[in-house]
Amino acid sequence: MKKIGLLLMSLLMVMSLVACAKEKDSAGKAEVTAEKPIVWKLSDIVTEDHNWNVGAKEFKKLVEEKTGGRLVIDIYPNSELGSEMEALNGILSGTVDMTITGESMSNWAPLADLMAAPYAYKNEAHIQKVLESESGQKIKTQIEEAGFKPLMYQLRSPRNLTSNKPITTPEEARGIKLRLSNTPLAIKCWEAVGANVNVMALNEVFTALNQGVIEAQENPYDMIYNSSFYEVQKYANETEHVVGYLFFAVGTKQFNDLPEDMQAQVTEAAAEAQEFINELYFATKDEYKQKLIEAGMEINENVNKEEFRKAMEPAIKGYLDPTAYEVYQEIVKLGESM
Repeated sequence: MKKIGLLLMSLLMVMSLVACAKEKDSAGKAEVTAEKPIVWKLSDIVTEDHNWNVGAKEFKKLVEEKTGGRLVIDIYPNSELGSEMEALNGILSGTVDMTITGESMSNWAPLADLMAAPYAYKNEAHIQKVLESESGQKIKTQIEEAGFKPLMYQLRSPRNLTSNKPITTPEEARGIKLRLSNTPLAIKCWEAVGANVNVMALNEVFTALNQGVIEAQENPYDMIYNSSFYEVQKYANETEHVVGYLFFAVGTKQFNDLPEDMQAQVTEAAAEAQEFINELYFATKDEYKQKLIEAGMEINENVNKEEFRKAMEPAIKGYLDPTAYEVYQEIVKLGESM
């Protein structure tokens, strides 16, 4: 009888603890109201009027409408919360919740390198085809498992090399002091070309160019224009070495911590925002080249892209692990018929 009594007492204690846990969970979720909302901090590195932020504002509006104000998104542009890498670390530590990012996630998810692998994608249609494919799902899954949940994607126009002298071949880029973000694959590829790579945050680049700390940088035309690099660089050399994309990513934990109905509302808002983001991209992507010309920048269209591709190809194969290189080959193959 004594043993039965002890067993019953233990069972009652377990049931009591389970009930308390359920009550606590239920109470915690009940507290998510418009008066006591969950607040996500979205950090990004571009200026407030940049298209990425315009897209972020649309997503914010939709989320807050669909959740009835229970989820609020505060946007911090222009590196107010730090660099891209600091934002990613902040997501994992809980001090930041969202960011707009791409291959920088490769420090945690190696397949993220393939979001901006040199000469992997032919155009936007190729990117969208990959995103809908098994190869694209492999990239997204690894990123989510690393702690970053992709909600929407952001297409990017080709990256081009800016400098104060025309650069047409890899030989002419040898020894140039080139700024790159902290993305190992890009670093390896430009080192293979012969550039003297300097890693620094985007918000440091203008001053570094102005002071001669670096001599060149590479970005899409929208970023070149919005960062005013035309004021300190004379030439935009159309290397078009990367056609890539980014993700609007939230912390996997932050997303999973939402009540299920709010997860569904965020997903629905993301799908609607995606349409807006794509329309905005295609409506404005050709404007920035003309804006740079009007600002006095010279466009060097006479670039031997094939020579740059050949110079970078061994670095791509040498850097990617076998699994990532296999996915890279899948991506290239998906574009063969395009």
